[in-house]
Amino acid sequence: MPTSFNHAIIEEFRANGGKVGGPFEGGDLLLLTTTGAKSGTEHTAPLGYVRDGDLLLVVGSAGGAPRHPAWYHNLLAHPSVQVEIGTEMFEAIAVPAEGARRDRLFERVVRAAPGYADYQTRTTRTLPVVVLERAESEEGETPHEVRNLADKLVEVHTWLRSQLRHVHAETEAHFAARAAHQGPGEPPAPGLGLQIRQHCLAFCQFLEFHHTSEDVHLFPGIAAHHPHLSGTFDRLREEHRTVARIQGELVALLADISTADPLRFRAELARMSDELTTHLDYEEESLLPVLAEIPWPPAPPIPDAAESTTP
Repeated sequence: MPTSFNHAIIEEFRANGGKVGGPFEGGDLLLLTTTGAKSGTEHTAPLGYVRDGDLLLVVGSAGGAPRHPAWYHNLLAHPSVQVEIGTEMFEAIAVPAEGARRDRLFERVVRAAPGYADYQTRTTRTLPVVVLERAESEEGETPHEVRNLADKLVEVHTWLRSQLRHVHAETEAHFAARAAHQGPGEPPAPGLGLQIRQHCLAFCQFLEFHHTSEDVHLFPGIAAHHPHLSGTFDRLREEHRTVARIQGELVALLADISTADPLRFRAELARMSDELTTHLDYEEESLLPVLAEIPWPPAPPIPDAAESTTP
């Protein structure tokens, strides 16, 4: 769709609590904000969606065009996305479905919105089906109230640990599928390659953003009021550099999962996970007592008395 057309729909969507007229009137519509694969800038696209239980499904149809839409290329590079439905906004991980799972989900989409079957007939490419997974909390986990910065740090770390569990569970499923293969030829693709990659990328990107925010904003502000913690912050910054190295190793390790030796792969993944969780544990041990004194969200600044006086 032309940019100007998209812009008009986005404005109407946000002005009317998610309701729009024209060709989308009465349909299920969401706004998906992705990060440009090359530019690094945010882009928002209005997309139809289908629910499959608790899952949100979007299809890279582009109206049956010969190429995938730009937003799909963006989320492959940056799977952490923002979703708006009605008046609700939340962070999500975009995970393209593969193999039999993609086919099953596409059938579900077509039952709800038959037009996608027509789009598929117009192009030789397989229309990608993307699952949008909420990033706020782990499934089955009861969200806790965030009252201070310590609670917020624990919330972030809980999400990061859940992503590591995802990576471990998905790699085990991958190796189980390989081990179950019998007969000649290559083992069938287990349909987990993109899923593992997207969770890994989301974990690494979120961790990098988290550490950058700490190094640039959080640590200097706390150090000004707690100078005795300067040694702790120096160690945490050094650990952040180590963690950045581990992130690169993790991405490289997962890139070779289809041919990797399971024993070596498990050992390397366990080593990296131990280093990452040790860092998170140390950060909590060092900072939670101090951060518990800082309210979240931050209180608005108190205006200066001289500025608030009417001349």
